[in-house]
Amino acid sequence: MPYQVFALKWRPQNFDEIVGQKHIVATLKSSLQKDRLAHAYLFAGPRGVGKTSTARILAKALNCKNGPTITPCQKCVLCLEINQGRGLDVIEIDGASNRGIDEIRTLRENVKFSPVSGRYKVYIIDEVHMLTQEAFNALLKTLEEPPEFVKFIFATTQPHKVIPTILSRCQRLNFRHISAMEIIAQLEKVAAKESIEIDKEVLFAIARSSDGSLRDAESILDQLSSFSKGKVSLQDAISVLGLIEQETLFEITEKIIHKDAKGALALLNNIIDEGKDPGVFLTNFIEHFRNLMVAKFIRQEAGDLRLIDLPEEVCERLIKQAHIFSLEEIFSVFNTLVNTQEMSKRLESSRIPLEISLVKLAYDKKETHLNSPSAKPFSQAKDSSLKEKPHSDSLPQSQTQINEEKPQAHSVKKADDFPAALDSTQSPSLDGVKSSWQSIIDHLGKIKMSVATYMNEGSPTKLENNILTVSFPKDYSLHKESLERPENKLIIERITSEVLSSRLRVNFVLSKETAQKEEHEDGFLKTALQTFKGRVIKKE
Repeated sequence: MPYQVFALKWRPQNFDEIVGQKHIVATLKSSLQKDRLAHAYLFAGPRGVGKTSTARILAKALNCKNGPTITPCQKCVLCLEINQGRGLDVIEIDGASNRGIDEIRTLRENVKFSPVSGRYKVYIIDEVHMLTQEAFNALLKTLEEPPEFVKFIFATTQPHKVIPTILSRCQRLNFRHISAMEIIAQLEKVAAKESIEIDKEVLFAIARSSDGSLRDAESILDQLSSFSKGKVSLQDAISVLGLIEQETLFEITEKIIHKDAKGALALLNNIIDEGKDPGVFLTNFIEHFRNLMVAKFIRQEAGDLRLIDLPEEVCERLIKQAHIFSLEEIFSVFNTLVNTQEMSKRLESSRIPLEISLVKLAYDKKETHLNSPSAKPFSQAKDSSLKEKPHSDSLPQSQTQINEEKPQAHSVKKADDFPAALDSTQSPSLDGVKSSWQSIIDHLGKIKMSVATYMNEGSPTKLENNILTVSFPKDYSLHKESLERPENKLIIERITSEVLSSRLRVNFVLSKETAQKEEHEDGFLKTALQTFKGRVIKKE
């Protein structure tokens, strides 16, 4: 018997074998039991999650000799013909290659004829969104009043491209991405049946790379089993698929925490030397910080680990690493990485923007490391006069935070405690503020990097009555809200006043303009120049 790939060999044959779509299965079973089937269904969802397989199972349930039934016998002639793809009453059409009006007119003519041997003629049109406008219009009348022995099942990955008049005539069922744990469970079954020896961490890597598609995951397992001799190792998966190890994401995050820019660059260089795509690494790194964000809120005893959808041991490491960051710092890193992704698209290269961003995140001007006695995590305030109050979004105090001291009652100075030497009567000019702006940013960076990062995206636009107005593009509301937090605003006003030798208050506003690409590029260029102590020779 010729070799059959896993994606076909392990395709579900009945409703109970469908993975990760319990809501779909429950709906169809109920409709069959109550004999309340629609004449047209739209199966919408991502690729490889079971839309076409479910359509075939529904066709068998309708035409099985024991049907309509929720458990097709898999033994009668009709079931066997559908399983083999040669059932005369189940017509599968590829919408991408049969998208014109002529093909739909032919379908309209054939719809009139009764089934050959089954109860129903079932038309399964895959990627239905590919049909032309004319083809959709030709299908409308038939779809609205089909013969009683005809059922339509449309499958699509892009339901928004299906015209509303078609959507209104269908019962829509939304398929979802399959979770990593559900994919791992299915791959374990396949590996056991196929006598494949494989590590659990390899299955986890496959599930992550498949992006919620069980079909993709089974194809990857098939490929690895062919490549490997004996046991399938994680190194095999990394070599064949160019995957980024979860361990690497933790390691490079540690480099950022410990302000080890050289180590971060070395890790990135190793990743690229191994032939892995820096763009894939960047995407995975953004996902890692998303997981760190979620990890700050979840409780293991409440079963919240499903929000991360990773094995329990990985979730435990994420929770520990998340303790080191404040939520604000995670947002700051996330913002930097997303800007890096946008810059990579414009430069058509990921390596250089990624290197600059890693240095920006991991570079410590004072060369202070997390393991030094006086250091605080990730550039948190080192001056006792500027220690932060506990964030309302932080974890409960009962959970230990690495090297984190409790703020003292006198740690945050009041507004009237500014140095007496500051002149409250004379205010600098707006031009003077602009010329000192970078110095203000640099001083803030020594105290709290996240505040400096956000402030760097704003610009001083007004100075009146000792109130400095800092403006941000209207789509930068996160920056404004973060800087307006009392503990952050106090730091900003104190540093601004000290740098300008004048007592100032700071006000943040959103402008009517959105951030333009050129502004991002200038900000990115400014970061690169500061990091590498360079200068612009010529700018077109």
